[in-house]
Amino acid sequence: MRERKLFKFFGARLIKTGIAVFLTAKICYLFDLPVVFAVIIAIATIEPTSSDSIRKGMIRFPAALIGAGLAMTFTYWFGQTPLTFTLAAVLTIFICIKCKLEAGALIATITAVAMIPITYDHYFLTFIERVGTTTIGLIISTLVNFFILPAKFSTEIKERNDRLYQETAKLLKKRIYEIVNEQKAESRECKKEYQRITSELSKSFQLCQFQREEWKYHRHTWKELRSFTYETKKLDGLQQIHYHLGHIISVHINKNMFTNSDKELVKQTVNSTVQFLESSGAKLSPDHIKKIRELDSLFWHPNKQTQQEMQKYHHHFTPETVILFVILSIHDVLEEIERLSRFQIDNQT
Repeated sequence: MRERKLFKFFGARLIKTGIAVFLTAKICYLFDLPVVFAVIIAIATIEPTSSDSIRKGMIRFPAALIGAGLAMTFTYWFGQTPLTFTLAAVLTIFICIKCKLEAGALIATITAVAMIPITYDHYFLTFIERVGTTTIGLIISTLVNFFILPAKFSTEIKERNDRLYQETAKLLKKRIYEIVNEQKAESRECKKEYQRITSELSKSFQLCQFQREEWKYHRHTWKELRSFTYETKKLDGLQQIHYHLGHIISVHINKNMFTNSDKELVKQTVNSTVQFLESSGAKLSPDHIKKIRELDSLFWHPNKQTQQEMQKYHHHFTPETVILFVILSIHDVLEEIERLSRFQIDNQT
């Protein structure tokens, strides 16, 4: 456990960056080449996935050449003056954007302005030297990223799914209880938590994309693919639940929204929903299904007070019907998650 925490602290990307920098610097020293520019490229080319490292490396390489070429040209014309730094930086960025090399604009600009103070003569040879060191840094970092500690995001995606399901369940229960108990029209704590989970979901989807890109260059088993597909579908379901949950974050609260019996029914249904979300691979209980049917009947056949409110304010959906709609919509997603869970268990046996 301690070794795992230590590895997590350092991180695979940090380790690969250190290896790439060491190998790049070692090769440059062997051939008596400037180390700085090669190391800059090596650091910049380490990406979360091998795919990104190759793709962005192919962009950063020509961008760095543009920066180096402009730096040598303006140094030859104007010497080491403020105008040289300005023209090299501005035109490097401009040309990179025009050539659709935005991903390499920063590295190219750093390369350009860093070359100017250390160049006094032999401008063309200096340019060739920078091309060589840039190539070394690019190749070494790409090979390190490809062969050493290849990225695997499936485990992290699963852990994030389990955590986000529990956090979403707690948020759902908290907000429903606030509404049913007529506590807060708009809970700042719930809204802040909702926004945080939204951000976390975006990160999870990004990790899924990283894993797909990584598998273009590394082999994987059918078991790994099935597990990854299951987790991505669970993530899709969680996103749908999160979307429905957003409808009640800022819902208007009326006095006496539900009768006491309806309040109890809503609470019990939400409790069983939360229990399902918090337990991975669970099965929807018959009692939960029964409560859902009762809520469905209440949704389609509202009480007289709800009908009067709809007529008074000309609303198609009152806060009560919105709450019921959200709970029923979330239940539809739970049924799909249950089906996916059964399918995953059947494949594992």
